[in-house]
Amino acid sequence: MSRRKAREYALQILYQYDLTREKPDRESLDLFWQRYNVNDSVRSFAEDLVNGTIKNMKQIDKVISSVTEHWELKRMAVVDRNILRAATYELLYRDDIPAAVTINEAIEIAKKYSSKEAASFINGLLDRITKDIKKRVH
Repeated sequence: MSRRKAREYALQILYQYDLTREKPDRESLDLFWQRYNVNDSVRSFAEDLVNGTIKNMKQIDKVISSVTEHWELKRMAVVDRNILRAATYELLYRDDIPAAVTINEAIEIAKKYSSKEAASFINGLLDRITKDIKKRVH
């Protein structure tokens, strides 16, 4: 299974959700998957990221906003905002994925779909979120 590909698909679905505010239902997801030849594990992981991110978006956005300095979430590029949201979902709710893996994946996806500057920006924010999570746990 390629979790990177799953994360990229999740980003596409979250991007669409961000623009339309229409939660993806089974029919729209099935239509989305018809375009791609992916195995069940990629599809399952991508859908988990999408559903978990959307379900917890208020908390996720609150966490992201708590580490941004003078930068409103709504002013971020849609791609960057949704990379951050999916990665923050992983950091907060997926104990089975090491934080370093989540952050590295987000950086690589940002380099591919956004810019080098975005990758650095996302890295810095996710690093702060990870440190904040560790403070709360300890």
